[in-house]
Amino acid sequence: MEQFNAFLVLLDSNLSGSWWFPALLIGTGIFFTIYLGFPQFKYFNSALKIVSGKSKNSESDGETTGFQALTTAMSGAVGTGNIGGVALAIWTGGPAAIFWMWITAIFGMTTKYVEVTLGHKYRTTLNDGSISGGPMYYIEQGLNMKWVAILFAFLMMITAIGSGNMPQINNIALVMNSEFNVPKLFTGLFLGALLWIIIIGGIKRIASVASKIIPIMGIIYFGGALIILAENYQNVIPSFNAIFAQVFTGSAAVGGFLGASFAMSLKYGVARGLYSNEAGQGSSPIAHASSKNKSIDQGVVSILEPFIDTIVVCSVTALVILSSGVWTQKFDTTFSKTDMVILNGIYSDDKNIDGEYLYPDHINELTKYVQFIDSNVKEFTGSLDVDDGRILSDNITVIHSRSIAEDIIISDSVENNLFSGQLEIINGKVSDQVTIKGKSLVSSAELTAKAFSQGILGQYGGKLVAIALLLFAFSTSITWCYYGDRSTAYIFGEKGVVWYRNFYVLCFVLAAVIDTTVVWNIAYVVVALVSIPNLIAMFVLRKEMKSLSDNFDIK
Repeated sequence: MEQFNAFLVLLDSNLSGSWWFPALLIGTGIFFTIYLGFPQFKYFNSALKIVSGKSKNSESDGETTGFQALTTAMSGAVGTGNIGGVALAIWTGGPAAIFWMWITAIFGMTTKYVEVTLGHKYRTTLNDGSISGGPMYYIEQGLNMKWVAILFAFLMMITAIGSGNMPQINNIALVMNSEFNVPKLFTGLFLGALLWIIIIGGIKRIASVASKIIPIMGIIYFGGALIILAENYQNVIPSFNAIFAQVFTGSAAVGGFLGASFAMSLKYGVARGLYSNEAGQGSSPIAHASSKNKSIDQGVVSILEPFIDTIVVCSVTALVILSSGVWTQKFDTTFSKTDMVILNGIYSDDKNIDGEYLYPDHINELTKYVQFIDSNVKEFTGSLDVDDGRILSDNITVIHSRSIAEDIIISDSVENNLFSGQLEIINGKVSDQVTIKGKSLVSSAELTAKAFSQGILGQYGGKLVAIALLLFAFSTSITWCYYGDRSTAYIFGEKGVVWYRNFYVLCFVLAAVIDTTVVWNIAYVVVALVSIPNLIAMFVLRKEMKSLSDNFDIK
């Protein structure tokens, strides 16, 4: 698993982790924002009127209302990215990563407007009477490039599993286990069965479920977050300052957090922004294509998606995490072997009474190491003596979750007894089948749960996050199956959809027990891959989009 994860990290470093992908993603949004006259601001009120029914627009054929199409697309976007993804962005890129999430969302509003409009215009009716649309249709019909359309559809099939499926159930299982002690496999099996029951009903059943879950759960989650922010009101302004203060310099080390460079903040801010609101990824147009609204009207409605998803929900989550201070604190947790490494030598993050690091050179070198920058840090290879769960060697340092781990206890994975004997370490990785626990930083949904558990809500805060994640992420998995089966139908016809749904549910169950870090790295890679042909196609069709947008102006 460690080798597979290393391969994913290498791929990601050349995709979303490189300079050109953020430039392509944000650059596309900036171009269309200027080219179309800032539609995210110009049409914002129109979007509110259309989705609320105050603006009566002519209807076309379709299977859902404009509001149902919006909530379906929102259910695909509002999920793990808003709860676990924001925490992951802060964990890797520091507070500055949130700024780049906002930038991605602002320009993503225009990107979403373009891709949804085009996806709706070029939609088609399949032999079974269902409506299908999305980038594969405007790539084929608008660009006359069938092979690129097939490539996109194939990548979307994979992305639906790697992004819309696996991270969702993985985070659900993680939080349900930590908050309610529910076995991960049980969570996967139970929700997998429920997922199957819903997805066989097609877009109408999916839209019906989404239109009920998203508004209700959004209000509950938002309300809980406001309670935390009210309690930590004195830290809200400093949290904003932390986001803006280090945008172009990276986030400095503080507490157990080892720091993050500008490149890391930019990378994970953009990656998390894309994963959260999906602008440019080509997924939302598939949901919006079922709407009874006219193409340009539904495109205008879609402007609301990145705003609600990232500017509102993700920002609230980020402020809760930052204002509570949990992002710099170490907690008792079970270590992931993928996210753990043993180093040669002793490193310390101890501080003096003024809060300054006693050994700043240690922090500088470790900061470079966790960001894959050349450093003097060396990984340990050899054997470690362990007695009653305690490592006897005094010349090693254990890094877990990008922090110096403390109070480490090692147990036998089979019988769960304290381990005694020798641990074999190869290039810093534990090769033996053992369970390792201790104190370290935490990430993803677990970090968000810790933030909500601070103060007045206590343990109920973590449970609120668990329930919110359950509903948000589960609805995301439902919607993404629809994206995948529309892509399957495009390539293989309607007969292939049943097989895809079966495989989708199987992956859903298995991902409940897979290493969290591996799951997220899969998501990073597939999301970047599927976005590239869509962004290029949008640019090529810019003149057609300009004509459609100008017609909305006239109306």
